[in-house]
Amino acid sequence: MGTYEATSPSGPLETRPGKIIAVHLSYASRAEQRGRRPANPSYFFKPSSSIGTSGGTVERPAGTELLAFEGEIALVIGTTARWVKPDQAWDHVAAVTAANDFGLYDLRAADKGSNVRSKGGDGYTPLGPGLIDARDVDPSSLRVRTWVNGDLVQEDTTAGLLFPLRQFVSDLSQHFTLEPGDVILTGTPAGSTVVSPGDVVVVEVDVPGTSLSSGRLHTTVSQGIRSFSDIGSLPEVDDKQRAEAWGTPVEEDAPALSEELRAKLLRAPVAGLSAQLRKRGLNNVAIDGVRPNLPGSKVVGTARTLRFVPNREDLFKSHGGGYNAQKRLFDSVGAGEVIVIEARGDKGSGTLGDILALRARYLGAAGVITDGGVRDFEAVAATGLPVFSQGAHPAVLGRKHVPWDTDVAVACGGATVLPGDIIVGDDDGVVVIPPSLAEEIADAALVQEDEDSWIAEQVGQGRPIEGLFPLNPLWRERYEAWQKKQ
Repeated sequence: MGTYEATSPSGPLETRPGKIIAVHLSYASRAEQRGRRPANPSYFFKPSSSIGTSGGTVERPAGTELLAFEGEIALVIGTTARWVKPDQAWDHVAAVTAANDFGLYDLRAADKGSNVRSKGGDGYTPLGPGLIDARDVDPSSLRVRTWVNGDLVQEDTTAGLLFPLRQFVSDLSQHFTLEPGDVILTGTPAGSTVVSPGDVVVVEVDVPGTSLSSGRLHTTVSQGIRSFSDIGSLPEVDDKQRAEAWGTPVEEDAPALSEELRAKLLRAPVAGLSAQLRKRGLNNVAIDGVRPNLPGSKVVGTARTLRFVPNREDLFKSHGGGYNAQKRLFDSVGAGEVIVIEARGDKGSGTLGDILALRARYLGAAGVITDGGVRDFEAVAATGLPVFSQGAHPAVLGRKHVPWDTDVAVACGGATVLPGDIIVGDDDGVVVIPPSLAEEIADAALVQEDEDSWIAEQVGQGRPIEGLFPLNPLWRERYEAWQKKQ
């Protein structure tokens, strides 16, 4: 047992594997970089002819520019696995080693996610140089590191995985037989980027604090001299592919809610916004029946949506536990966003509690709107996160609801809410504003608010309402004269 090394055309493996299965997105650090967090693992196949050895080369074809490395932990199957449970899955793993899952982003569009050509090139899966006996390691304690030209560019541990290593083996064994020698590439952490001819990429898998290591897997990038011809898909790149290959964020369109517009909506009362929406024919944009847990608070933000369906025991078993839709949304909400929850107006159980409220608060969420109940009501209020709900309820989610889906159209308090709609709430209630109308509505509401404030001042001084509210021509003239002086 321990680390051992073998040399063959298949790297540390005695023969080429029958199957190489790779995980698309598995590390939290990579998910944050990509801006999406999968609910379950997804996979693609790589051909066994892509296997390479330490000290070898990987070719960047002529006419291409976006060859990227991905340092990974590879699992080598030792015994046949079919329909194995997660707690038995590691027994079917013989060894662990280092892998580099090279990919050519220039061909990413050619196969629409299957990665046949972008990930299947000769030498695109170097392994080794040695194997770590799986019996010697805790699968939750492995580390992967990658260097490019001597600089450390990737480092993460299996504690940073979204899904444990055992889950990959168990999940895949539901669909087909994993056979001895098959290889599972378990995904890459953040830090993957483009490399150029002459660059040397090194990957190592080890157990920190011990001598267990795969050894360092060396691959040199070379420049190919042959170009692809038009008998098939040709290389194609755009700004999005370049951004993802280099690991930089894609520049997005200007947000629907600018800081200037947010400031206007913070000043505008919900009652005034509601009146302006009504003037434009929008009468069904109020989220009814919800009250703030923090009286006097104001919520302004763009909607992220969460849909609950009525509880059914088998559906709660499949969708309610683990990293469910509710947890995924609260773990990914962005600064200035408002989580809007469809609970069908059923307040018979909590739709969030203090832990989720703390997470949303930490991430900078503007607030939560739910037409259901709230558990840990006082503790949620103590987080400082504004929450509009139907009130407190001590029961857990599964009494009434199954968390089903996120970022879809929902019905909350009788109003339809789409992802990206602008939500504004205060002590008078909550309204939903279509983004295309938000600037116009805000400006009109502020104009009306100034007018109403002046009218209120006149009434407070004892003047009668007739002709003043609304302003008749005479009072309008007086108001406009006052405005000019201001």
